[in-house]
Amino acid sequence: MSQTTMLAAIVETNDGPFTIREVARPVPASRQVLVRVKASGTNPLDTKIRAGQAAHANHALPAVLGMDLAGVVEKVGSGVSGFAPGDEVYGFTGGVAGMQGSLAQYVAADARLLAHKPANLTMREAAVLPLVVITAWEGLIDRAQIRPGQTVLVLGGAGGVGHVAVQIALAHGARVYATAFSHDHQYLSCLGAVPIDAEQPVEDFVAEHTGGAGFDVVYDTGGGAMLDTAFRAVRRMGHVVSCLGWGTHPLAPLSFKQATYSGVFTLHALLADEGRAHYGKILEAAAALAEGGQLLPRLDPRSFTLSEAAAAYDAVLGRNGAERQRGKIAITVA
Repeated sequence: MSQTTMLAAIVETNDGPFTIREVARPVPASRQVLVRVKASGTNPLDTKIRAGQAAHANHALPAVLGMDLAGVVEKVGSGVSGFAPGDEVYGFTGGVAGMQGSLAQYVAADARLLAHKPANLTMREAAVLPLVVITAWEGLIDRAQIRPGQTVLVLGGAGGVGHVAVQIALAHGARVYATAFSHDHQYLSCLGAVPIDAEQPVEDFVAEHTGGAGFDVVYDTGGGAMLDTAFRAVRRMGHVVSCLGWGTHPLAPLSFKQATYSGVFTLHALLADEGRAHYGKILEAAAALAEGGQLLPRLDPRSFTLSEAAAAYDAVLGRNGAERQRGKIAITVA
């Protein structure tokens, strides 16, 4: 392989196989950084893009998938400051809107979407953070503007966005509660959150933990019935945030409490080229939390290589005989 080519995993058809091919190595344009990818993070949205079930992501096949990455700066384009060859970075950089994803040996990424990798995290750990960190941060910090001492309920607190939201809320001084099934309760307790049985009726846990008043902030990570639960769990004049609020929902429970609602759509910055620099700042702030011991991704212990991308995606979905992910899954790119 020459200095002008690289290996990439390419999907050509909906839910088709990943084909490893030698393709042209990208050259960083103005404001771009060429990153030698060490690990690619996976998300449920990646599997939907592969299956052709994510029209909102606007990513036509054939394509190189993968939104999250961690790696080493190889070269910087003109107009880039703050990064130099050899820097370890992580970011939410592509895999949508026709932008090359991270399932390749190199990516030419918008420098605004990168940050320096937390020094205490491995490449695999860092690679699974960007999308979920930005999604959780936008909801809790940018929208709800949580404050120390507030009660924050995270619905789906052991999931990808959820476990990061729990840690961000705790780091900002909130009292955190999180719903999950019983096998994840010990994990949530170790983080410092109060676990709530995901099957417990909302009226019961609101009465148990808030005396019936409700929570100051509720973060819904699942949409559907979970968002309806959020509307019923929030206190009067409280705030509900959702990263999957796409359905039709009765607003009466929210309106009668004079509560407010915010939606989070993390892809917008990539699709519309708006707010990208803010994402880089979020990732830098998250790196500081990680280095301070306040943020650690829940990483699935299984290891996958670029040639095993299909197996990694099967593990995200728990299909084709694969055990469903036990934490976030990273793909090592060699």
